[in-house]
Amino acid sequence: MATNAPQGLRSMTGYGRHQDPADTARPFRQEWEVRSVNSRHLDCKWRLPHMVRSLEPALEKVLRRVASRGRIELTLHLSVEDPAFLGMRLNRPVALAMLEEITSLARSQGHTFTPDYSRLLHLPACWDEDRAAGNPVLQQALEEGLAAALASWNDSRLQEGAVLAADITQRVALIRQVAVELAGLTPQVVAQKQQALSERLSQCLAQCTPPGVLDEARFTQEAALLADRLDVSEELTRLGAHLDLLEQLLAQGGEIGKKLDFTLQEAFREINTLGNKSQHVAVSRLAVTVKAELEKCREQVQNIE
Repeated sequence: MATNAPQGLRSMTGYGRHQDPADTARPFRQEWEVRSVNSRHLDCKWRLPHMVRSLEPALEKVLRRVASRGRIELTLHLSVEDPAFLGMRLNRPVALAMLEEITSLARSQGHTFTPDYSRLLHLPACWDEDRAAGNPVLQQALEEGLAAALASWNDSRLQEGAVLAADITQRVALIRQVAVELAGLTPQVVAQKQQALSERLSQCLAQCTPPGVLDEARFTQEAALLADRLDVSEELTRLGAHLDLLEQLLAQGGEIGKKLDFTLQEAFREINTLGNKSQHVAVSRLAVTVKAELEKCREQVQNIE
């Protein structure tokens, strides 16, 4: 889990780069590139020169200090200017064993074998080229260079995160406005449905032979049940609470992507229930507007760490 990452809303999409200056006193120069896209988990893809692949575990510890989610590609370009620094060495026992085997094979076939030693340059098994990886100066330099590239990467993620936060905040404000309209429509919807119920009952009773009499007590009971079924005040209250939590999380920053996603799911649940209960054209249209805005928020949240 990230512990030293800067606070604020961070996108999982970002790019960072670090390059040693041309006048560096070290016998090598490094250039790091970090690219990332969204992912449910932390998925790292390292592109390292063969000579330093053994340092991957140590370098991944540096990465995990600042990243917790995302598909991240880390590329290192390493240029060594002092050949002695590589510590490259011919593995003589391996090379001699190969030559002896080939010589023995040639003799068994009645041939004379004259080795071409330049061929050894193309046989990785004959060379020890990872001795430089054990150099503490190199490891420290690579960790520092990676940290600098990750700082650049985090800056770009914070900038993108600020854009995402502003967009989500704007959409939450719009949803609040629609919720106010929904709250204002609720009494009208209940009154219209009760009126329609009264007229329908009166028509039914008028067609009875002999004509029936509307039981006021029974009508009042049915009207109360209808009003309870059509009342969406609880859903609006819970929707408002979820919107409050969204704004609190956006202000809090940090690793909140999953919390935002769960909160939006609950908001969807409330607006779905509201739309199903209302059975009114105007309310249904407003509910669709809220769903559309929540879906856009959810698309943005998928890219937040």
